[in-house]
Amino acid sequence: MFSSIGIPGLILILIVALIVFGPSKLPEIGKAFGSSLKEFKNATRDIVSDEETTIKSNNHTSTKN
Repeated sequence: MFSSIGIPGLILILIVALIVFGPSKLPEIGKAFGSSLKEFKNATRDIVSDEETTIKSNNHTSTKN
């Protein structure tokens, strides 16, 4: 995903973010982004595990019939 941007592009994005939001807001934005990403990752993991459980239970009941 980030391989097409490169290191200079990331540095430029960080500099622009620092100018736009200022040094006091940047840590708050980073923390909010990190917690949102963590929540999304957990929700995705829950959905995948629910689907796996459903598939296993369907396979188990079909072999009993």
